[in-house]
Amino acid sequence: MLKFSANLTMLFNEVEFLARFERAAHAGFKGVEYLFPYAWKKEDLADLLQKNGLTQVLFNLPAGDWNAGERGIACIPGRESEFREGVEKAIEYAAALGCSQLNCLAGLTPRDESPGKVQGTLLDNLRFASDALEKAGLRLLIEALNSQDMPGFHLVRTADVLALFAEVGRANVYIQYDVYHMQIMEGNLTKTLLDNLGRISHIQIADNPGRHEPGTGEIHYTHLFRSLEAAGYNRWIGCEYKPAGRTEDGLGWLAPYR
Repeated sequence: MLKFSANLTMLFNEVEFLARFERAAHAGFKGVEYLFPYAWKKEDLADLLQKNGLTQVLFNLPAGDWNAGERGIACIPGRESEFREGVEKAIEYAAALGCSQLNCLAGLTPRDESPGKVQGTLLDNLRFASDALEKAGLRLLIEALNSQDMPGFHLVRTADVLALFAEVGRANVYIQYDVYHMQIMEGNLTKTLLDNLGRISHIQIADNPGRHEPGTGEIHYTHLFRSLEAAGYNRWIGCEYKPAGRTEDGLGWLAPYR
């Protein structure tokens, strides 16, 4: 049976963030994820997880100044110390929250740096993060984002991530595969997922266009879920979509998997 986690950055926005844990549990979710935990005390988040019987599935490494438009700093020369401090902070939160994997957003490609320097910075940072997470018993995830919603993002296709893995040269790096982003960039979703299932540690979903819940757009999620189930995928699928209306009103698609 497939298992789904509620992305609390996107879902249950009818209430403030800390109240979303209870709403997710009441809706039938057993796991949660979100962009970042760092604005809250890890002890408070751990308490909410325990009270609501939830598993912390995923969150991102610190990604720079999000409100100013930064989308990760791993590929930005000159920010290496900040990146490494962020890795250590994320590991502390992961330990407190019982989270077994962390996602790294590569960032927007700097326009004023040579491609070689940008790639070298990214490789060094990912090797550092992979080694540090492996020592802590955690997986490092890396994802591609679509270039329409995120112009200038450094990784935009599954092939970009796989090529990066070959250069990083570490076994402790896995794909976070976002169905919405990859439908926009490359399509061929089922084959790509099944061909790379051994390297995929997390999947995120939203329909296209609109980035709303499954069943509102062009992606044949019934087929996709059936294929993943038949292939024995047993890791989490994160619901990282923008509800078209009230969150609970759009959860009909989830009923067969509860």
